[in-house]
Amino acid sequence: MKVERIHQIHELLRERKRISLDELCENFGVSKNTIRRDIAELEEDGIIRKVYGGIVLKEAEITSLEPFSAREIRNINEKKRIAAIAATFVNDGDVIYIDSGTTTMHLLPHLAEKNFLTIVTASVYVLDLATRYSNLNVIATGGNLQPPIKALVGASVVECIRNYNFSKIFLASTGISIEHGATNASPLECEIKKELVQKSCAKYLLVDNSKFDVASLMTYSELTDINHVVTDKNPSEKYLEYFNKNSINLILPNAD
Repeated sequence: MKVERIHQIHELLRERKRISLDELCENFGVSKNTIRRDIAELEEDGIIRKVYGGIVLKEAEITSLEPFSAREIRNINEKKRIAAIAATFVNDGDVIYIDSGTTTMHLLPHLAEKNFLTIVTASVYVLDLATRYSNLNVIATGGNLQPPIKALVGASVVECIRNYNFSKIFLASTGISIEHGATNASPLECEIKKELVQKSCAKYLLVDNSKFDVASLMTYSELTDINHVVTDKNPSEKYLEYFNKNSINLILPNAD
């Protein structure tokens, strides 16, 4: 399967940093034309660059991800406020997806009193916290554990997402901007987020004020593909104008 093969190529590169085209063809039992198409997708996503006879990881991808523990304490009060207001949009009987992230992870305590709520997630933090709430129906996507971001990743996560009809999706981002949209530092997480953005349901992007005008490694969504942006205070005028022009609903904790 193409998605699984691309994921495996990425994983091989993370281990070896450089692979030749001949090795890839032999390893996967496919033609060079097929491998070249796979490589083109990885190159378009900014994960690899081509060298003579093969491919290597880009410098930014070799750099290790910032540990989850370092990110979760940054602006923690703002993140909790954002999650609290976002949770008010969840209704009894909803099927929601909670993205892995240091803001979205705070949603769960505010959902404990909901009835017949189903939560799908790849967030290890959310899965662990869910053990405290026996009334919640929580579904793990499966996948491979990526410890720095406390999340499950891989083709199996993407495939799981395709099988569910969500009422609402709550997304995280390491940075957003008008020019680059919603961005993330992990290419493997970006594959998941790209799939989520394609789902035909309401999408809520949860970002604190420090995330504005920040562009991380990869773009997973244009801001115009997001229905609601939940943040802790008004962004600059250019964002207010952009949101208004593109019918993006801005939600603030102190909004009526």
